[in-house]
Amino acid sequence: MHGDPHLVDSYLDLMKRALSASLYDESAWIRLEPARPPIGELRRPLHYARALLRWALLRDLSRRSIVAARRRPYDESVRAEGRDWPLFGCTMVGHRRLDNVRACVEQILRDNVPGDLLEAGVWRGGTTIFMRAILKAHGITDRTVWVADSFEGLPVPANADDGADFSGIPILAVSLEQVRANFARFGLLDAQVEFLRGWFADTLPQAPIERLAILRLDGDLYSSTMDTLRALYDKVSPGGFVIVDDYHSWRSCRRAVTDFLASRSLRPDIQTIDWAGAYWRVDE
Repeated sequence: MHGDPHLVDSYLDLMKRALSASLYDESAWIRLEPARPPIGELRRPLHYARALLRWALLRDLSRRSIVAARRRPYDESVRAEGRDWPLFGCTMVGHRRLDNVRACVEQILRDNVPGDLLEAGVWRGGTTIFMRAILKAHGITDRTVWVADSFEGLPVPANADDGADFSGIPILAVSLEQVRANFARFGLLDAQVEFLRGWFADTLPQAPIERLAILRLDGDLYSSTMDTLRALYDKVSPGGFVIVDDYHSWRSCRRAVTDFLASRSLRPDIQTIDWAGAYWRVDE
């Protein structure tokens, strides 16, 4: 495949659409999550009672392994920018951020930038599966894709400045076993894929990684973003890329990036990907 640019393009475009759930009429359906209404809603008793009933019903369905979903028409522009959470599919980053991943990976391959590829915060594994597919499409056998996640969902924010609390959302808690199964479904679970299970502060500092050519962050919170940068930034090779999925969409994430770069007196040329993501190339 790697000798035929047309086959590479066709394969990676199909992978992008499959991983982002962009192939079917049901691609835009939204899962209804059981979220208990805050106590503050008691000021509106009727509204609170309805919300509490909805939460109890959805929780009961979830416990019985029944998924409740809202139907809506698929919108290519919404999925392109990753503005929804697909019920199906392995990633919610959208087409533009997947295109950015491909562009960055293919650039480091052209320039022979040494190092592996890593994403910190993987959800169902879709972006790392795409990374592995890119390596396969180009016949690359000497680089590893590192898949780093708690595999338990997001942590509880350390404080009010850490970011929104998404720790209790079931759809965000995807097990290691499920992510491995997702790799296997695409025929991409092999010796070039390594998993780092646990909170970033515990796993990343001692991870057996020598060099990185791609460091992609999708940890959302200030602490998760800062933990990743502190542990891995110095391992990014000159000419490698740092990609931050939530740079524009999470103030806490952007502040962590700003604080880290300021602490190193670094001023990279940060480029916008879309409404959420940004990236830069490490100075050579």
